[in-house]
Amino acid sequence: MTSQDAVPPSGESAAKPNAEPQKKSRISVGWGLAFGGLLVLLALIGLMLRRTQEGPIRVGDPVPDFVLTTFDGDEIHLADLQGKVVVLNFWASWCSPCAQEAADLEAAWRYYQPGGEVVFLGVNYVDTEPEAKAYMAQFDITYPNGPDLGTRISQGFRIRGVPETYLVDKEGKLAYAQIGPFRSLQHIKSVIEPLLK
Repeated sequence: MTSQDAVPPSGESAAKPNAEPQKKSRISVGWGLAFGGLLVLLALIGLMLRRTQEGPIRVGDPVPDFVLTTFDGDEIHLADLQGKVVVLNFWASWCSPCAQEAADLEAAWRYYQPGGEVVFLGVNYVDTEPEAKAYMAQFDITYPNGPDLGTRISQGFRIRGVPETYLVDKEGKLAYAQIGPFRSLQHIKSVIEPLLK
């Protein structure tokens, strides 16, 4: 064997660097980032499901503060209503059960309004403004109402549908929750009266 036999043929390198380890490293980083993103997404979904399963806030819980911008453009801060009983009704123009209680809610508002101790607020849920205003005109609703912009208020109460009505006591705690429509004006009065004593 001569020294020429040990020389590689022309055009070939004796030590060609291998690109495979770099390629595998990039793939591993990509998979790691994708897996990490998937874990974050699953954690967020888990938190949202847990919040949904918690259900509405419970009687005795402090009510989350919110601002309702009425259809007239006024801003009502729940915190400013402390010392009064607040009747917070979630409704929609497309909701048949809401229509069953609309006249009774308005009658209750007119009954309590002169005393100044009870405030009624209507929160219009996932609706259009023209339809909501037509509904209010149909039932001659005069207490303050406004849209739930971005469903922020309903999320704070974790409502499951409409109608739902929450009574907030004078200390700002949830005193009563009515899931579904009230049966009558007397039913509405029966849950407000104890809170005025």
